[in-house]
Amino acid sequence: MKHAIAQWLSEAIAQLPDCPDAARALPLQLDRTRDPAHGDFATNWALIAAPKCSRKPRELADALVGALPDNPQVAKVTVAGPGFVNIHLHPSAYHQAVKDILMLGDRYGEIDLGCGQRLLLEFVSANPTGPLHVGHGRGAAYGASLANVLRTAGYQVEREYYINDAGRQMDILAASVWLRYLEACGETLPFPANAYRGDYLLPIAHDLLAREGEALRQPSAKVLDGLPPDEPDGGDREVYIDAMVARARALLGESGYARVFNMGLEAILGDIRDDLAEFGVTYDRWYSERSLGSSGALESALQTLRESRHTEIREGALWFCATEFGDEKDRVVVRENGVPTYFAADIAYHLDKYRRGYDRIIDLWGADHHGYVPRVKAALAALGEDTDRLTVLLIQFAILYRGKQKVSMSTRAGEFVTLRELREEVGNDAARFFYVLRSHEQHLDFDLELAKSQSADNPVYYVQYAHARVCSVFNQLAERGEHFEPAAAELPKLDSTHERALMVMLARYPETIEVAARQHAPHHIAHYLRDLAQDFHAYYNAETFLVADSAVRNARLCLIASVRQVLRNGLALLGVSAPERM
Repeated sequence: MKHAIAQWLSEAIAQLPDCPDAARALPLQLDRTRDPAHGDFATNWALIAAPKCSRKPRELADALVGALPDNPQVAKVTVAGPGFVNIHLHPSAYHQAVKDILMLGDRYGEIDLGCGQRLLLEFVSANPTGPLHVGHGRGAAYGASLANVLRTAGYQVEREYYINDAGRQMDILAASVWLRYLEACGETLPFPANAYRGDYLLPIAHDLLAREGEALRQPSAKVLDGLPPDEPDGGDREVYIDAMVARARALLGESGYARVFNMGLEAILGDIRDDLAEFGVTYDRWYSERSLGSSGALESALQTLRESRHTEIREGALWFCATEFGDEKDRVVVRENGVPTYFAADIAYHLDKYRRGYDRIIDLWGADHHGYVPRVKAALAALGEDTDRLTVLLIQFAILYRGKQKVSMSTRAGEFVTLRELREEVGNDAARFFYVLRSHEQHLDFDLELAKSQSADNPVYYVQYAHARVCSVFNQLAERGEHFEPAAAELPKLDSTHERALMVMLARYPETIEVAARQHAPHHIAHYLRDLAQDFHAYYNAETFLVADSAVRNARLCLIASVRQVLRNGLALLGVSAPERM
């Protein structure tokens, strides 16, 4: 509806006499009015274009109104204030919106903003060193909802999870699993201060024992012999854990270490996959960091970077001159020992994304990764890639409260609430909805008690209850032995204040999809659904739907069936169910 009115206005502007091209080329801003007395839409084009036309704004606004052709959807057009043009729609325009909803069903709200562009969305990508916690859950809910919104807006969206299955943290995980395995074998060892300490490692260690027997067992004295001191015994925790990893490699050998490493990786990654799938979050591709090395992509990217003439050898290490491209300092990409850095893998991964031919690439990262954005873009610029194709969105932290007690979420210490525990406590629907209630740029305090409550204060319950209420009306209709007959509806009879408010809200749904897609902001959908539910509940409390007059009855049933459809469509974008009973 909004696009149709904007096109109508643009065509009139194109026909205005004595209007220079510079004025015609100005963007047309068309907004919904806040006060129905001012119409349905308003534009300030005349105020902006007047200087370029050497005319007074109100005079130009009058000329625009005079150039507008007849439009059956428009009741009248007026000029207000210094030159605003207000458009008052005919009620039939909103009746048509109800018809469109009933005809299009699940497809209502689809727009062509993306024009079929290929878009890669990478999100969550948590290190497979432990279960997902409630912080990861926000990225999962936001990413999945954003993917749905962008697909509805006309993009070809692919979802990708980057598996950080290489590097030091994975080696620390392998050493942690092996030490728990040794404990299961009966060995007694002090557990490193910087190892992964969570209880989630215990079943992995026992599975390793069941699979390998004691083939990987080593005496405690041999494991600990000659190791430096750990914290809190006067040592350095980082030095100690690195020494323990080296000891594990030496005692297990290449094959044994690989078996321990893969056991930990496969168990935790499998748990992450299952957890996300149960949360309604799925991916088109799981991309392994280790594959960058095995496929040659990492070395190819480093070679391309060398050839870009933006690298230097300093004290035996290869440095990328990132400051030449706006980063705060230069970055090491290959250490003195010849081992590529994490950043080198990031460069190779993003270069691979570009070479796969996507029109747009979106990364969702935690807010603590803000410093990585300029360095990755700097590397892409050095490689000759268009950095505008890459958008990095930072997800602020989600903080879980039990009463007034903030819960720690340290993966290494094992003191965290998992996403699975959160889902079991409040349910998938509440978790998915609450996670996207606020912009990804804002911190989120997750209120457990509110999420579990069955009241109007709980937004997801409030929205789902509206859907269930519509279903209950149709159930009552069936119990009476009567039928819904849309063809017999007389939509002009929908003339009450509540009915008009609902129809206006329903017509706004595609516009909300566009805003959410442009701003990468699924929270607009959540807020829209809450507003639509509020308008419906007010209508439900004010009117009787199953009246004797069949024309009125069917008109009202058409309206609430449209409400049910839009609620279902919007909830589906957020990964939330639309129950028929509550």
